Amino acid sequence: MILFSFVTYFTSTLLAACYRSGDPVNGKRNYTYMDAVRSNLGGFKVKICGWVQYLNLFGVAIGYTIASSISMMAIKRSNCFHASGGKNPCHMNSNPYMIAFGIVEIIFSQIPDFDQLWWLSIVAAVMSFTYSTIGLGLGIAKVAETGTIRGSLTGISVGTVTQTQKIWRSFQALGDIAFAYSYSLILIEIQDTLKAPPAESKTMKKATLISVGVTTLFYMLCGCMGYAAFGDLSPGNLLTGFGFYNPFWLLDIANAAIVIHLVGAYQVYCQPLFAFIEKSATERFPDSEFITKDIKIPIPGFRPYNLNLFRLVWRTIFVIITTLVSMLLPFFNDIVGLLGALGFWPLTVYFPVEMYISQKKIPKWSTRWVCLQILSIACLFITIAAAAGSIAGVVLDLKSFKPFATVY
Repeated sequence: MILFSFVTYFTSTLLAACYRSGDPVNGKRNYTYMDAVRSNLGGFKVKICGWVQYLNLFGVAIGYTIASSISMMAIKRSNCFHASGGKNPCHMNSNPYMIAFGIVEIIFSQIPDFDQLWWLSIVAAVMSFTYSTIGLGLGIAKVAETGTIRGSLTGISVGTVTQTQKIWRSFQALGDIAFAYSYSLILIEIQDTLKAPPAESKTMKKATLISVGVTTLFYMLCGCMGYAAFGDLSPGNLLTGFGFYNPFWLLDIANAAIVIHLVGAYQVYCQPLFAFIEKSATERFPDSEFITKDIKIPIPGFRPYNLNLFRLVWRTIFVIITTLVSMLLPFFNDIVGLLGALGFWPLTVYFPVEMYISQKKIPKWSTRWVCLQILSIACLFITIAAAAGSIAGVVLDLKSFKPFATVY
């Protein structure tokens, strides 16, 4: 985790420097990740970047839908267990919860632009701190209650899983960690909302240091205390491991905070994809009123809301598709691992390194060039291993899976 945090911080500072072409203060702005690649690298790499970035954003929406349904079911099961005194096993289907999350996202997806999400982003950040703190506190309490630190330095015991499964799961875990640090794919879009002066790259580098530092601290604390509390039985979602009894209300608060956080995070990650499709449609069909016309809807006490029919239809269809795919593939850990693997090397490492080399005109085979290429190749190997582990996990899950009938 510490290694991933260092790599993410370092490559994010390289990427932040690519927001402007030429002069870091007055140079031409690159409003999106694709624009930055176009300005610095050009050619076929722009299309590759676009495909990888937007497929990843689509995948993130699926991962967040699955995660939110798990937390919503945890609340329902907790209350069901409490009401029945543990006599009812409280099995339930995840589909209604994914549909409910989808309906909420259809509403929020009508927020027109990325810069109008600031309030939702703040709410999501507060919720993130809430459930992380509760999870950490319960982990410490569990260790104190049992008086033993479970788990080992070598990880899950062979016997609980086979040697082969352990290898695949270790690789998959690399993808999960990569996903946890995968904000490079929207870094340029976030940087585009910053005010200057000071230079956007300077502000972004400071914000990156703080955010990577704080998240790594919480990841380490929650990860280590969670493993110490549960050992080989550690669940994919830490908060579902504490049972469904007291303090059941505290677990409900934490799981509700996860759902609220994911509502906001879904929008933050999907807005760049929304903007790309809408911009492309406007450029292709500039005379279509369906795509370009805004209908002003008065809202008492607020500015009129600009309703765009294309935005309404396309974003609604997008949310419906991500919800249906989530219902088809509800394997949270494996899907997250695969997404983290596919996005980590190209978007977090390769493009930032290549753009930095191009922008700073670093000569081939110089010490700095060689070091950057070694970093890139090492991260490529990590990505391949993580992808292999996650695919193996999905294949294993599919053997005992019935579409649209997943019961927990």
